[in-house]
Amino acid sequence: MHTYRLSAAAAVLGVSDDTVRRWADQGRLTTTLDGEGRRVVEGSALAGFALTAAGDPAGPVVTSARNSFVGIVTRVVRGDVVSQVELLSGPHRLVSLMTTESVDDLGLEPGAPARASVKSTHVVVEVS
Repeated sequence: MHTYRLSAAAAVLGVSDDTVRRWADQGRLTTTLDGEGRRVVEGSALAGFALTAAGDPAGPVVTSARNSFVGIVTRVVRGDVVSQVELLSGPHRLVSLMTTESVDDLGLEPGAPARASVKSTHVVVEVS
C-alpha cells in the first residue's frame, strides 16, 4: 500500500500543503499516522479524492479522449501558419501546436481558460 505525506499529496493535487491540511482537518481527506507519527494519505484514498475534486468539468459531452485537463493559457507563440499554445493545469504544463487560425478562432491568449484533451496511442508512465 502506497502512502503519501501531506506535502507529497499537495504536490500531486497541485495545491499548497496548508490546503491539504485544511481538507484533512475538515474530514474531506482521510489521513492516518505512519510508523513515525506523521500524517499520511493512503494512495487509493488520494486517487479517489483527486477524481472527486476534479469533478466533471464542462465540455464536450461525447468524446473518445479520456484525458482532459482544465487549465489556463499561460503563453501563445504565434507563427504565420502554426502557433504554440501553453496551458497550465494544476502542476502540469501542456504544450500544443495548432494553426494560428485555430488560435484566433478560439480566442486563445494568456489568461484565457481552456481545456486540453489528449488522445495518444503511446503514453509513458514512470514510477517515482
